[in-house]
Amino acid sequence: MTPFSIVVAMDQNRGIGRDGKLPWYLKCDLKHFKEITTQTRDQNKHNAVIMGRKTWDSLPAQFRPLPKRVNVVITRNANLQFPQDVLRVNGLEQALDLFAKGALSKIIESVYVIGGAQIFEQAIVRKECRKIYLTQILHSFDCDTFFPPFVDYFQHEAGSPRYVENEISYLFAEYSRKAGV
Repeated sequence: MTPFSIVVAMDQNRGIGRDGKLPWYLKCDLKHFKEITTQTRDQNKHNAVIMGRKTWDSLPAQFRPLPKRVNVVITRNANLQFPQDVLRVNGLEQALDLFAKGALSKIIESVYVIGGAQIFEQAIVRKECRKIYLTQILHSFDCDTFFPPFVDYFQHEAGSPRYVENEISYLFAEYSRKAGV
């Protein structure tokens, strides 16, 4: 099966969204997200981002699909229309299978799950989920969507200094899967 990582920003209560949107605006975090999900070691390859339909809908129209990445949207609604270069799948398993063999396996370097909450819940328990790239917002927001508990599966590997933007403190952290979990 295809190894993958998660990229997420969450507040102190594991909040990740409110009414289908991010409850904060941090330009540096958006830049960090873009760098993680677009940079490759092999310039002939691309990365893929896997997201649920609600996450797709939350992206500003001018950034859909996310450029320089293979975009995969998980939805059970066969009637939804997506741009031609966006791949539609029924579930996380099917999304990961796209990169395990065939033409995409040859051009994709890294795979990232970018939301939402239901997809994150399915992803963190899978052994193929090797890393979490976390933007830890050092503030609490009024969120209605949350990242699942993950410390049973992952251990802290690295962290950045604190940043402050729009009067919000945050830091970047990396977590890796614990051995045997």
